[in-house]
Amino acid sequence: MRILVTGSTGQLGFEVLRLFSQSGHEVIAPVRQELDFLNPKQVAEGVRRFQADWVINCAAYTQVDRAESEVEQAFVINRDSAARLAGAVANYGGKVLHVSTDFVFDGKQSRPYREEDEAHPLGVYGRSKWEGEQAVRTALPEATILRTAWVYGVHGHNFVKTILRVAREGKPLRVVNDQLGTPTWARDIAGVIRTLVQNRARGTYHYTNAGSTSWHGFATAIIAGASETGFALKTTTVEDIPTSGYPTPARRPAYSVLDTLKIQSLLTTPIPHWRDSLNKMLKELHSCADC
Repeated sequence: MRILVTGSTGQLGFEVLRLFSQSGHEVIAPVRQELDFLNPKQVAEGVRRFQADWVINCAAYTQVDRAESEVEQAFVINRDSAARLAGAVANYGGKVLHVSTDFVFDGKQSRPYREEDEAHPLGVYGRSKWEGEQAVRTALPEATILRTAWVYGVHGHNFVKTILRVAREGKPLRVVNDQLGTPTWARDIAGVIRTLVQNRARGTYHYTNAGSTSWHGFATAIIAGASETGFALKTTTVEDIPTSGYPTPARRPAYSVLDTLKIQSLLTTPIPHWRDSLNKMLKELHSCADC
């Protein structure tokens, strides 16, 4: 099968590219000059040229705070180029899996968000991803949408690496304790994407690792796991603060837990707990010379 992976240099795209390549598929990973998501027309032309059986769209504008001042760029990448990509695939009869986010919800619920729950994004990033979802569905009604949350990985920039960098430098760590969600390893998401492709799944799915925590709980677990793994840390405690104590340009959902019951029905094994996946990632990161 011919697979086109966009955003292959990002933390999720890297894992998707790696996994499908190891599975024996013909995998195409265009560089930005070939598929520039700031140029929707070029994206459509490139996708038509590659004629992949599946296009897995991991490309996204993900700078949540910067999006508040770079509105046009966020919508061009997350909505307009995603729409043109899906339209191009529809024209030649291929399939699309489009990656989305928990930020399409406002976080006002007290139970995990289901796929059919109404979207109410709080900021530019969330709105651009929600409108991107809608545009993809309009262009290709049979598209697969996968929402995930709190993504981290061995490659790329993410919360885990930021916490480790600050702890190594000996600087104080102050992390919010009143935003709840589920840390999710990009490696696990890639495996679920492969399952969705193998099952020719259609429609919208939620996937995160199992369990939930606050950003403070996540940071504390990172420090504990890193210490056990052998990272040299100068800071070993994390102060918990409210969201009001760490103001940011973008509002964030207070509750981002996603219901994964629908996707679990396609999986042959239980979804790993976030702590287990975090510890596996930390061990790999500790032994990785160029990560």
